Amino acid sequence: MPSSFPIQMSAPATGPLRPDLMDPRTLAALGRLEVISRWLVDGVLNGLHRSPKKGFSVEFAEHRSYQPGDDLRFMDWKVAARADKWLIKQYEEETNLRATIVLDVSKSMDWASTPTLLTKRQYAEQVVAALSLLLLRQRDAVGLIRFDDQIRSAIKPASRQLQFTRLVAALGESAGGPASDAGSALRQAAQAVKRRGMVVLVSDLLLDPQDVDDAVRVLRAQGHDVTVLHILDPAERSFELGVGESLFVDTEGGESLAATPAEVRDAYVETVNEAMAEWRARLSASGAVYEPILTTEPFGVPLRRAFARRQRLP
Repeated sequence: MPSSFPIQMSAPATGPLRPDLMDPRTLAALGRLEVISRWLVDGVLNGLHRSPKKGFSVEFAEHRSYQPGDDLRFMDWKVAARADKWLIKQYEEETNLRATIVLDVSKSMDWASTPTLLTKRQYAEQVVAALSLLLLRQRDAVGLIRFDDQIRSAIKPASRQLQFTRLVAALGESAGGPASDAGSALRQAAQAVKRRGMVVLVSDLLLDPQDVDDAVRVLRAQGHDVTVLHILDPAERSFELGVGESLFVDTEGGESLAATPAEVRDAYVETVNEAMAEWRARLSASGAVYEPILTTEPFGVPLRRAFARRQRLP
């Protein structure tokens, strides 16, 4: 993310600064991904955060120090014998959510219409990091799959303390392949979330709709909640890209086309609207939630939508 950007900020007179409502480019310029994510989540969950639930169930989560009155059945006797430390094993409750976020990192995501905007990938990475932290603070297990023409990263869902560090490190890995194979990534997500959970696809959806639809139907048949966040640069909706003749290049396929934006704008906008309507209809019919998001929207907008969706799960 950008390390510096000329900004001036002051808290509004009516209350503290709300990072979740700030301009994405300005916010991204303030620091590292994990720092921004923590600040964002604090803003989103202000007044909404539920107490996390920890219980003794079926899946090990982490250790904590022994306290008088703890059930000795959950003492880690191996650690006690080896290191003379009295630690209690804690387990995730079965009611806690298991989520996998599936992030498109293909070459088309590395685009922004102007230097003053984040690329679609930069914007998406902020959303993914903040959403991951949001879920982890709820003691939900979160995993990540990054894909272009192949799977670039695959982190199994977990709720351990180091999971957020692993996720942020994966977001910094290389990518940018020439195509997008969302179907394979979603099928791998289905394998990662063994029991009923959540799968969130974050992509610009320059994908094969049928391939995505087939994979989403499989996820829904397995009982998973599916949300698709459609990341769009504002120019992809309005086609406001200058007045003279321009050369448009497909960043993934390599094909090029010369055109004057003003002459084709109306036809282009109509085509984009039809494509978005098709995505909404397909995903709704499959039982998934479809949310288009512009890269100029404050990060808190998609995070609140995702959080509201999380709260509605039984």
